[in-house]
Amino acid sequence: MASQMTEMLKGTLEGIVLAILGDQPAYGYEITGRLREQGFADLAEGTVYALLIRIEQRGFVDVEKVPSEKGPPRKVYSLNAQGRTQLDEFWRTWSFLAERIGHLKTAHAEGEK
Repeated sequence: MASQMTEMLKGTLEGIVLAILGDQPAYGYEITGRLREQGFADLAEGTVYALLIRIEQRGFVDVEKVPSEKGPPRKVYSLNAQGRTQLDEFWRTWSFLAERIGHLKTAHAEGEK
């Protein structure tokens, strides 16, 4: 099951991170922590940081460097207008897929009776 979870997460992680940033700005370690609080315990920090670089390059977030008490400044990511549009599209797509998968699951369960 872990392999299937990994593959499904690859396709949805961007939307999940955008949703987290839609609530409030955060830096990479905070985002990873929030993901872990939501049950994504096996998610590697490197995966999140690579994703943050991609969404920054795609123009979905604004980045502010904030001084840190421990080490170099932190990059705080906040969702911008383009990111909100992308997040809205993610939720529309998610709703469509969840509805269709729900129908398939129901049909499968009824077929087993």
